[in-house]
Amino acid sequence: MTDTAFGQPPGVQRTAEIHDAYMAMARTRRMYGGILLVVFVALMASGFVMADSRNAGGFWNGILNVFDFPSEVLSEAADKVALLPALMVQFFPSLVETINIAAAATLLGGMTAIALSLLSTRGLARFPRLIGLFRRVMDVMRAVPEIVIALVLIFILGGGPVPAMIAIAIHTAGALGKLFSEVNENASLQPVEGLQSTGATWLQQMTLGVVPQVAPNWLSYALLRFEINIRASAILGFVGAGGIGYDLKNAFSWGPGRYDQVAAIFILLFLTIVFFDQLSSHYRNKLAGKA
Repeated sequence: MTDTAFGQPPGVQRTAEIHDAYMAMARTRRMYGGILLVVFVALMASGFVMADSRNAGGFWNGILNVFDFPSEVLSEAADKVALLPALMVQFFPSLVETINIAAAATLLGGMTAIALSLLSTRGLARFPRLIGLFRRVMDVMRAVPEIVIALVLIFILGGGPVPAMIAIAIHTAGALGKLFSEVNENASLQPVEGLQSTGATWLQQMTLGVVPQVAPNWLSYALLRFEINIRASAILGFVGAGGIGYDLKNAFSWGPGRYDQVAAIFILLFLTIVFFDQLSSHYRNKLAGKA
């Protein structure tokens, strides 16, 4: 009675305070969002101007001709459309080599990622004091682009599929290791504690207590990474790492007259990526459903 005589009831006052605090937070969020947007636009504009000034051919002069090369390739491919099936068969072994590079890199990188992820997960790590070290190792692995690693390895080992496989495997280990460690953090520790109480070794605890929980998610991420590695192995062919990318580089180098080969290789790559994308998506969905 006394509260209502001197002002609003306590509940109404509390609601008003919450509303005012929320509106103040919303205004602050909009202000910060506006500032970030202005900074982003300024950085994009300044970067674009700098890139245009350093571009040897002039961006604005070249952008008008951006469709010239695709039109030449499509025109020549249309004129020689009857030769495309034979060319696709001709380059199929190189495509198989590219897929093999991606598969071997995914397998090797995935196995390394499993070890690094278990060693860098809090509550599971064999050496807790070295968790930071293993995480920095994974950061370095995924920070360096595959093409840079491949160029260094080609200089040391020579051209071929092996440098490409090692380069992609190193990057894959860093990327998958980060994803696997995040999955490991959601694993239940009860099976691990139970195995530990029976005197099981650390490897047995991980194999029997953790891996069965996280294996479906690991495999799902590995399948997704395999798709990415197929594209990466094709790109690395441009620097002499073998596979169908190397044939594509040679076809580009010959110029007009060989654009039918370029078209055939692009068709092979497109069909391959679509096939593996659909295949891995199917199995990832099944694994997610089981998980």
